[in-house]
Amino acid sequence: MIVHEEATIDKLVIHVTGNKSREEGIRFSKSPVVLSESIKELLARYFLSPFGKNEYFNLLHEADLNLNEVFHFCGAIFDDPGSFYLNSVNLANHLYNSSVHPKVKAGEFYIAYLSNLIIDGEETDAIGLFKSESRETFLKVYPDDDNYRVDHEDGININKLDKGCLIFNTERENGFVVAAVDNQSKGNEAIYWMDSFLRLKQRNDDFFQTSQTLNLCKEFVTAKLPEVFETDRPAQAELLNKSMKFFREKDEFVMEEFMSEVFTQPEVIETFNEYRRDFEAERGIELSNDFDISGQAVKKLSKVYKSILKLDKNFHVYIHGNRDQIEKGYDEERGMHFYKLYYKEES
Repeated sequence: MIVHEEATIDKLVIHVTGNKSREEGIRFSKSPVVLSESIKELLARYFLSPFGKNEYFNLLHEADLNLNEVFHFCGAIFDDPGSFYLNSVNLANHLYNSSVHPKVKAGEFYIAYLSNLIIDGEETDAIGLFKSESRETFLKVYPDDDNYRVDHEDGININKLDKGCLIFNTERENGFVVAAVDNQSKGNEAIYWMDSFLRLKQRNDDFFQTSQTLNLCKEFVTAKLPEVFETDRPAQAELLNKSMKFFREKDEFVMEEFMSEVFTQPEVIETFNEYRRDFEAERGIELSNDFDISGQAVKKLSKVYKSILKLDKNFHVYIHGNRDQIEKGYDEERGMHFYKLYYKEES
């Protein structure tokens, strides 16, 4: 968890980066910005309020971590705070070189040195990289003699950060601990901030283990079971419900316990273990057999862990359990499939 209520902005530089494919260029500031205390407070809220969830990343490079530009330049700042401005220019150049997608917008690029941040109970410094791309129109109402005048001005909404990341000065050997947000990009455009500029991988922690294990279970139930055991949709829904129930009710995940409670049958468990090996190999990850369950990850995945039967465009049937109270059949006369539901009360 990130605690930022006492965080302070020690240094801030603002450059403007454009779209490289349109040759919009970069406008560099000549020096760090001098900020009043009131503006520091506003900027701290703008920069830090989107961060608070427990999903963390590490900076990545396939060959050598020092070849990741953000890792290299931020590491240089942590080693020598006097190099802050020089490396802010280096970071702006790197962002510009990453901004080649035609939909990438020009905007202010903020590089901030932050102190008094707490992550998972540890106080540390961080480097914040933020970009504002969207503009909004604000009304200005002010007195004019015995009347009022209304005007407008374009500006930045400080309650809506477009893009940002916090690079904490901890776990350097793994690529620092990083928190990141991107509230603007869609589709291929999103690649430029998270993948091209930052180059991130998920940090191997309880959030990661919980998320990936839930993804494994969902894919196994919805893809592999129907293929091998001809498992129908209501039975899949029941297994998804049992899986999510296990994660919601337990504090610690133990693989053997999970498999015996959810899948029960030896042949299904054996198939699951085979599928798990393929899942890990395809993604280049290793899942633990036991870990503390992350409530934040369970909450996030529960949004896509829906047990819903979608029947044409007419009906959505939500299944929460009791597979034996659902029957599937085929009506020869109508030439249509049907489900028969048994229940005691209607509400």
